[in-house]
Amino acid sequence: MDELNYPVRINKYLAVKKYCTRRKADELISAGKVKINGRLAVLGDKVAAGDKVEVDASTLGKLAKNYVYLAYNKPAGIMTHGGEVEGKDDIGAIFRFTPKVFPVGRLDQDSHGLIILTNDGRVTDRLLNPARNHEKEYYVQVNSPLKQRDLTRLTKGVKIEDGLTKPTQVFGQLGSKTFRIILTEGKRHQIRRMVTALGYEVIDLQRVRIMNIKLDGLKPGEHRKIEGIELVAFLKALDL
Repeated sequence: MDELNYPVRINKYLAVKKYCTRRKADELISAGKVKINGRLAVLGDKVAAGDKVEVDASTLGKLAKNYVYLAYNKPAGIMTHGGEVEGKDDIGAIFRFTPKVFPVGRLDQDSHGLIILTNDGRVTDRLLNPARNHEKEYYVQVNSPLKQRDLTRLTKGVKIEDGLTKPTQVFGQLGSKTFRIILTEGKRHQIRRMVTALGYEVIDLQRVRIMNIKLDGLKPGEHRKIEGIELVAFLKALDL
């Protein structure tokens, strides 16, 4: 989590204190919904240690109600974000939802499975920062039967171009060429590069879980709302 080194800009203060994102904080300040020591805050104001910051209570309630969290099964062949490959569809181009949501993190074009979509910008760093050790689980199929020593190497970490990967959990093979792996970091194309470094090729890669959120039988292209006890546990684990 970000640390507050006073004096700190009011928008960062509100973001770190989990009121809202910095962008939303600027909107609230401009709308006259934020006070510092009893006076209306203005854009660029700074908060000192001991200052009293107030946000209109009715506004906070509306903010909470406006957040949406979705589990989405990204089909293979669809990019996560636009602009990666010209002429290729991305989630934003094929998925329409009101209010507008965005994918948290990436799943490469040839992979498929679980992506979390939300309009809550607070989630991104709290979910993706490798220092937080949040689990992401995958099923991986490779081109030839895996040797036990290679499964062991996966658990200890594999040296790839940008360094040694963090230790993982690898669970018995689901078949001679398929295994289940749990990561707590998310280097770009990490599993594919780890598998390549061991002399194999990924044939199929599916993400089935992010933290406590599971794919739960969603068909490719389908989504469901994350809500109730599942949402409470998810947000609690993110310190939200």
